[in-house]
Amino acid sequence: MAKILVTGAAGFIGFHVSQALLNCGNTVIGLDNLSDYYDVNLKLDRLAQLKQQDNFQFCKLDLADRQGMEALFGQHQFDRVIHLAAQAGVRYSLQNPHAYVDSNLTGFLHILEGCRQQQVQHLVYASSSSVYGANRTIPFSTSQPVDHPLSLYAATKKANELMAHTYSHLYGVPTTGLRFFTVYGTWGRPDMALFSFTKAILEGKPIDVFNHGKMRRDFTYVDDIVDGIMRVLNHIPQPNLSVTSADPSFSHAPYRIYNLGNNQPVELLHFIEVLEASLGIVAQKNFLPLQPGDVLETYADIEGLEQAIGFAPQISIEIGIPRFVSWYRSYYSCTNLLQSKVLDPEQKAA
Repeated sequence: MAKILVTGAAGFIGFHVSQALLNCGNTVIGLDNLSDYYDVNLKLDRLAQLKQQDNFQFCKLDLADRQGMEALFGQHQFDRVIHLAAQAGVRYSLQNPHAYVDSNLTGFLHILEGCRQQQVQHLVYASSSSVYGANRTIPFSTSQPVDHPLSLYAATKKANELMAHTYSHLYGVPTTGLRFFTVYGTWGRPDMALFSFTKAILEGKPIDVFNHGKMRRDFTYVDDIVDGIMRVLNHIPQPNLSVTSADPSFSHAPYRIYNLGNNQPVELLHFIEVLEASLGIVAQKNFLPLQPGDVLETYADIEGLEQAIGFAPQISIEIGIPRFVSWYRSYYSCTNLLQSKVLDPEQKAA
């Protein structure tokens, strides 16, 4: 059993990964700054689930806090680090670019420095399918160059991969980057399509369907993402001295990059149809053009991960979306009930 730092532990993926690690008997130190990018109460409710286990400790800390991060790594001897915290969102990066530099660049540097100083056995970090940017070669392969990002968010994720390689090369820090493809599932993020669509449809409001629903996404259920992370965690990269090609996912350093996706792209309109069937409601749709920073299609070539750890996604949208809808209805039914109970009699009367 290991002591593992999970950054973004109150976030969507970080919460699920922390649960899986705890269920395997590991000690988890969960870091999160509890930013108000989306509903903090949702993050607190995730944390409440994790805090029920004795081998979980929470640390409220911002990645950009250099002294705080140095103190954290000085206090704990982490065996491994799973770095999932970041300022997320392609569209938000058009409005608040400085948040991405602080969290995704400065914060990632502090993670790398902590891993170097404490000789952490393995750093697994979240990259993104957005790094493929203007790439038109389908499916997306880690052997392809990714030099034309379409958003600052994507650029910071590409920068993370370059920074990780530098530390793997200079200091021998084993690093594995995972390019996630459109993750969805229970306890998801309110700013993501499935969550916002479900909320709007249940409230009788129209949904915005960009590019007239003709985009295709490699929607990946969160349990498949967790499975990939858990398998990779113990697959520590070794220096590959036989590398002779220009494949950017390999290196003479202990460094690897993998795609982590469903390998089955789905058109957005079909995604919405499955959601409508799960809810029993037909959505009102506002069809709009493609937004700046968005790409037409994502499609993960996962051969590298299949060969390395035997990864194979298990959950289709026909299974995953009904699971999310069931959770959403249960969670917000309970939340609304609790909110009604805390109102004082005068508020209730009003």
